[in-house]
Amino acid sequence: MNEPIIHISELYKKYKDADDFSVNNLSLSIEKNEIFGLLGPNGAGKTTLISMLCGLVKPTAGKFTISGLSYDKNATQIKKTIGVVPQEYALYPTLTARENLRYFGSMYGLKGKELHRKVDEALDHLGLLKFADKKIETFSGGMKRRVNLIAGILHQPSVLFLDEPTVGVDVQSKNVIIDYLKELNSKGTTIIYTSHHLTEAQDFCTKIAIIDRGKIYAEGTPDGLIHGTPHAHNLEDVFISLTGKELRDDV
Repeated sequence: MNEPIIHISELYKKYKDADDFSVNNLSLSIEKNEIFGLLGPNGAGKTTLISMLCGLVKPTAGKFTISGLSYDKNATQIKKTIGVVPQEYALYPTLTARENLRYFGSMYGLKGKELHRKVDEALDHLGLLKFADKKIETFSGGMKRRVNLIAGILHQPSVLFLDEPTVGVDVQSKNVIIDYLKELNSKGTTIIYTSHHLTEAQDFCTKIAIIDRGKIYAEGTPDGLIHGTPHAHNLEDVFISLTGKELRDDV
């Protein structure tokens, strides 16, 4: 069996002055080429876990590797092989789409004709080329989401982290984004994805882990989780069965 592309062992994170662990003794392996969904209520620990895997937050204890590498010894190398698409738009509103993407591409070491070609190809692929020289502040939510996605994949990462990639977009933009992500996955990109859209996750993900209170409550294929949960007809039923109906309002 191949070594997992991401291997997490007994990982903990407790923020300063917090009463509880945001991530609590979490172990997980993610195989290459998976579309892996991390699903859970507000405050479950999803964003903290992804932040640690992206090198943005240091664990309190435990360890993990990406492609066999750890941040302790190979931080620069890891950051070249991962892509991150945050829920918040990481774009400069007064720059055009093309200017934004050339800037972000250059941060990953792309330059010259290769950079210009990759930017224009991605804009064209996601239906944005005719808007390439319009300022981001004039774009709709769905258009911004698509540019946000391109910014994270120009350097062709082997692992792509997505935090709510289709939140607040129209149906057409959502379909374009999901189709593009499936195409990236078919070409070898492992995708780690968080979302509150359980129907989307059920159709999109090859594997899923349901997280709550910093721990994994269940892991498997969408169909396997549904068939293994009494009276469950879909992933939402599984989710409610494991995490309960209590409101998780977060401020």
